[in-house]
Amino acid sequence: MKATDRILLVEDKESLRAVLKKTLEAEGFGVEEAPDGRAAVDKIRRDRYAMVLTDLRLPGASGHEVLTAAQSADPEMPVILMTAYGTIRDAVSAMKAGAYDYLEKPVDADHLLALVRRALDHRSLLHENALLKERFSQELDVPEILGESAALKNALDQVRRVAATDATVLLLGESGTGKELFARAVHHLSGRKTHSFFPINCAAIPDNLLESELFGYERGAFTGATGTKRGKFEIADKGTLFLDEIGDLSLGLQGKVLRVIEQRQFERVGGTETRSVDIRLVAATNKDLKGLAAQGAFRPDLYFRLSVFPITVPPLR
Repeated sequence: MKATDRILLVEDKESLRAVLKKTLEAEGFGVEEAPDGRAAVDKIRRDRYAMVLTDLRLPGASGHEVLTAAQSADPEMPVILMTAYGTIRDAVSAMKAGAYDYLEKPVDADHLLALVRRALDHRSLLHENALLKERFSQELDVPEILGESAALKNALDQVRRVAATDATVLLLGESGTGKELFARAVHHLSGRKTHSFFPINCAAIPDNLLESELFGYERGAFTGATGTKRGKFEIADKGTLFLDEIGDLSLGLQGKVLRVIEQRQFERVGGTETRSVDIRLVAATNKDLKGLAAQGAFRPDLYFRLSVFPITVPPLR
């Protein structure tokens, strides 16, 4: 295991630290321990870690100081804070300062593992974004490496034109054509390129879980919802959200996505607070959405909103 695969666990209570370490290691994560904030800061300065899981209230140095050290060492390193009920306001303040998320004590093992996986996926996504940004900046600036495909050149020309706007883009093409690469190109050539790009495959997640993934949920929204979670629409604020295989959305979720497109508003699952969001939406499908809309299997109004600027992505073969 590489050093960068390890999680730095910072907790001054030895018994809790041992339980958390055992939980993480049982799932295959490498864990390095720190018994106080000062030891954690020293370790962060010496070594590299995939992420940090730290208590907020620590002897030696606070969780805020651990967060600052992690951000200085690696701006892409996610930091998850553990907090007692009375310090949730401090945890939220830390999130505004750059923490990835927080866990309320007593820590639920399933929630912990789910959050750790999401944080590590987020880190991988940031790294992938950087690599793809470099790749696309090279390809879009050097036309000769695109080959002789007129269809591919035409598709990339359309990407250049639409990226400068904030229009919704619908990418059409068979599976394996690299539609996500085109979605990333739209993002990286747009005014939102300094913000995040978040892809989500609508066909890969069961419908009941997809709603929570897209819109987030409030504590108590359903069995197992021991805390709150921000959804992709909320996390992608100011950036670009890519909905791959949007033709697989259920009619119920189609209506909720339509509302976000039209009103830029939504509620978390189990919540009543209406939240506003500013995102660029790029969608993709290998299905005939127009035909599905005519059959009643896809909402015509959503199809109309999605197909503002359709781009056909040619096969890469």
